[in-house]
Amino acid sequence: MSFRNLMPYIYLTSAMFIVGSSIVIGKLMVQSIPVFLASGIRFGLASVLLFFLLFILEGGIPKLTKKQYLVLFLQSFTGVFLFSVCLLYGVQYTTALDSGVITSATPMVIALFSYMILKEKITRNILMGILFAVCGILAINLGSGESSANGYFPIWGNLLILVAVTGEAIFTILGKLLSNKLSPVAISTFVSFFGFLLFLPFSIYEAMKFDFIQPTMKDWFYVIYFAIIVTVLAFFLWYNGVSNVSGNVAGVFTAVLPLSTLLCSYLFLDEKLTLGHVMGMLLVIIGILYSTRMKKT
Repeated sequence: MSFRNLMPYIYLTSAMFIVGSSIVIGKLMVQSIPVFLASGIRFGLASVLLFFLLFILEGGIPKLTKKQYLVLFLQSFTGVFLFSVCLLYGVQYTTALDSGVITSATPMVIALFSYMILKEKITRNILMGILFAVCGILAINLGSGESSANGYFPIWGNLLILVAVTGEAIFTILGKLLSNKLSPVAISTFVSFFGFLLFLPFSIYEAMKFDFIQPTMKDWFYVIYFAIIVTVLAFFLWYNGVSNVSGNVAGVFTAVLPLSTLLCSYLFLDEKLTLGHVMGMLLVIIGILYSTRMKKT
């Protein structure tokens, strides 16, 4: 396989590694800056940068149909607004390790929504994969046995992370509908801009009560990291990869996300791996292997 043929896989791997790191960075960010305010600033900065790149690289805003606008808005609502809110609130009630293991189920959730939205057939392997993924998530909740930093049992946080995974899955499916019609920069720009509009009223409300002097430079760096690296760069890499592979292949690469979260959790949060994490991760990995096995012809 030539280096050029490898590029889509490099794009997808890099994008998911960045998204995995965002779980850890997000957990640090929301300790000092409210969720909606941080997200509003993040997508506002990202939108300005992406519109600038769109004009530089493509000479202006492309003409879109009403259907394309609707798909882009739905992408933004599920993969930007819903994903960000559930993720950033979820990590306040559970550990980053729990979050990373649960997001391992993304390939199976994508397979399920591929059946519901794209009418793709769910094979026996995919059904087995979903079953193992559910067992893995149960193992995390029952085996971790730890409370979050706020003193809550982590089931609530893990449930929010699972909803975020659902949003990410729908985001991926909808992205395939536009990947052959719009450029990665154009899709990233509109998805980010719609995300900014969705967060705007909530971020204004939180800004009216927030002391902007309180966060440190490191706290604001987390927001900038989310805006430039997680939003602009990861979106661009993901859409470049998705446009050159099938939806099922793209789903497989979301398995990189929990590995990134695991590594970043050890490096930045000093979180320990428990038996519940190990059992959950193994069950989810078995589910991934089952769901991505191709039937021989």
